[in-house]
Amino acid sequence: MTIRETYPALTRDHRPLFTGHRATPQMDPALKIVIVDENPVRAAILADGLREGGYARVTRIEEMTNLLARIYTLDPDVILIDLENPSRDVLAQMFQVSRAVKRPVAMFVDQSDAAAIEAAVDAGVSAYIVDGLKKERIKPILDLCVSRFNAFARLQDELERTQNALSERKTIDRAKGILMKARNIGEADAYALLRKTAMNENKKIAEVAQAVVTAAELLK
Repeated sequence: MTIRETYPALTRDHRPLFTGHRATPQMDPALKIVIVDENPVRAAILADGLREGGYARVTRIEEMTNLLARIYTLDPDVILIDLENPSRDVLAQMFQVSRAVKRPVAMFVDQSDAAAIEAAVDAGVSAYIVDGLKKERIKPILDLCVSRFNAFARLQDELERTQNALSERKTIDRAKGILMKARNIGEADAYALLRKTAMNENKKIAEVAQAVVTAAELLK
């Protein structure tokens, strides 16, 4: 069973958290924030910094066992992970969490290296903070984390739209070619036939084109 099947709520597509008329990230007190931290002293620094910044819905996870399940149950908007001096295995586990949850993730460590930083970026960690666990820095880091996540989400959406449009264009071109050959008509007439069929069936032209391509492949 995949992570997506096990934790469907945590594997939704990247989408900006703050759109339309919602408050800006810096002013939204309704954010559900989870702190993942086994150290109560360090967790208190994070919690105090968040509450002083106006964020009241803060929950701490203090055990790493079944971490994804715990996060799934809480379904937070933002996740703050404090690892202090993590081993390679612990870092790898946290990076896996970051990949799975599709949420803004800020990770705090006391020391790191270039490989770990690169791995954090690859895992989608929005903010990887080295030796920066100070109460007064928590709110700005959270705001930065959410802003980066939203910016990445917008880029992802734009890329997906561009790729989908290109794929649809290729399918339509293939369908036009099939109709031109089968009916001995020109390109304009082939496109007009696709468009007319799409209107009659209340479908997108790309959907009709895909049906033409699929039918042609079946008849080969």
